[in-house]
Amino acid sequence: MTKTKLTAAQAAVRWLSQQFVEVEGVEVPFFAGCWAIFGHGNVAGLGEALQAAQDSLPTYRAHNEQGMAHAAIAYAKQLRRQRAMICTTSIGPGATNMVTAAALAHVNRLPVLFLPGDVYASRRPDPVLQQVEAFGDGTVSANDCFRPVSRYFDRISRPEHLLTALPRAIAVLTDPADCGPVTLAFCQDVQAEAYDYPEAFFQRRLHRLRRQPADPRELDDLAALLLTAEAPLIVAGGGVRYSQAEAALARFAEATGLPVVETQGGKGSLAWDHPANLGAVGVTGTSAANAAAETADLIVGIGTRLQDFTTGSRALFGAPGRRLVQVNVGAFDAAKHGALAVVGDARTVIEGLATRLGDWRASVDHSAGIADWNVAFEAVTAAPAAGVLPSDAQVLGAVWRTADEDAVVVCAAGGLPGELHKLWRTHRPGGYHVEYGFSCMGYEIAGGLGVKMAEPGRETIVMVGDGSYLMLNSEIVTSVMLGAKLTIVVLDNRGFGCINRLQAGAGGAPFNNLLADSLHETLPDIDFAAHARSLGANAEKVSGFGDLEAALNRAYAADRTSVVVIDTDPAFSTEAGGTWWDVAVPEVSAREQVRAARADYEIQIKHQRTGD
Repeated sequence: MTKTKLTAAQAAVRWLSQQFVEVEGVEVPFFAGCWAIFGHGNVAGLGEALQAAQDSLPTYRAHNEQGMAHAAIAYAKQLRRQRAMICTTSIGPGATNMVTAAALAHVNRLPVLFLPGDVYASRRPDPVLQQVEAFGDGTVSANDCFRPVSRYFDRISRPEHLLTALPRAIAVLTDPADCGPVTLAFCQDVQAEAYDYPEAFFQRRLHRLRRQPADPRELDDLAALLLTAEAPLIVAGGGVRYSQAEAALARFAEATGLPVVETQGGKGSLAWDHPANLGAVGVTGTSAANAAAETADLIVGIGTRLQDFTTGSRALFGAPGRRLVQVNVGAFDAAKHGALAVVGDARTVIEGLATRLGDWRASVDHSAGIADWNVAFEAVTAAPAAGVLPSDAQVLGAVWRTADEDAVVVCAAGGLPGELHKLWRTHRPGGYHVEYGFSCMGYEIAGGLGVKMAEPGRETIVMVGDGSYLMLNSEIVTSVMLGAKLTIVVLDNRGFGCINRLQAGAGGAPFNNLLADSLHETLPDIDFAAHARSLGANAEKVSGFGDLEAALNRAYAADRTSVVVIDTDPAFSTEAGGTWWDVAVPEVSAREQVRAARADYEIQIKHQRTGD
């Protein structure tokens, strides 16, 4: 057996650069690159190896560890999990800064490989700089924080561990059912240790992303339920996109007349004006979609976890005797809510159903509901009266009217995802990129960077509130450095307006959400445009809503990342559409408003379905 002597870091980088995947008939590297912020725990080992491998595995410098991980995750999400990226940091805060991003990837079932530096396996210099010592367990380091938010975790404490750890890692990253973050905590001394690796270990490997067929009996059961249903409904989730099943779903809906509603992850599965598309469902849903959900006697979820925003906290799908079917590549998700599980790839299942149903068509007609919602859309997205602060929905309307039909809108947290879910009209697959599984503030700008790197030919529009902007904006610098041009729209409502509204809705007094309602001596006057310019972006603040569309067009035409800032009304959100959301209200309070909210809450929870 031919062997080659390499450090463990060199071996890892060489092996990772030899993993390929087939995308639309073309073989491309599975790992599109490595994000790195170097420190003492990875610069000498992995840093040296990455520098020598730039031609096969490019390395990107970031400015915040969580931000670079968000960019890597967004890249994978935009490319429907067909490719991924790597993130490496030093031991200590660099590593733990990525834990939040790992949780985001875990919740959203998205692939990313974390290679944080770790303590010395030899323990010769213990405790080393930034080492977290567990007083009762000498085997624990800060990287153990990754365990609950990784689909696979391993610690590389000997060079030969790579021979088993790396194949296990790629198996998870490329598995549609098991997909999620992988963490290989890489002891910093081991990175620099040499070992005689078999040359065969580094052979080029092509991974084919499998399409898991469903059990024919499960498909037969689902087809039988559809044939007897009076008011069936499809709930399209993110699994539709990851399966590249949009076209199959569109054909299926046209042939059968089945109405389709969309989760946050599934939005854009159908074009907004497809006749079967009733729009967003759930707490942030359209009136057309939620009316159908309330009366459906058969709900077929495709590629969705049916989290509480989708189900109205299990109160929305409440028709007597209704049945629930979950089509999902993961058995863990397919079995939720007491559903009949159909475990299989979304596109394969849709095509199998089409064959079984033949010429059958559903008899439901939701065209009146769609027409009513279109009227509501026009009303809430129209320009405000002169001199009135615009709502998020009105700003959204201006962005949508001016954006190219092929543009991608990016968002994550606050009130904007709800407005976008209800109101953004997606023209093309992949045109809607909102991270709402973890709803992580700070994802927006870094995520936009990952989206742009995934699809550089599409305009990437990041919509972000002032709160999220302040939390994580450093990757503006990276976008400028890399020439990954973004259009960033900052909606400044001077605080956390979404949670302020939620607080008021639960009867609470305004407290600690808007800047004005927080402990302060002087209210800050934040110049977001000046800040963005200091990071290298073009930036301007519009003086009023009437100037917004012109500013947006200037940003679209610019040759680098551009930021447009506008003041918005923190109190307003779209009332049309939507349904109840379970936010627990205190049983006891001195405030009359809280007591009134609790009384209403106790009425609402009676509508929840439990035990299924």
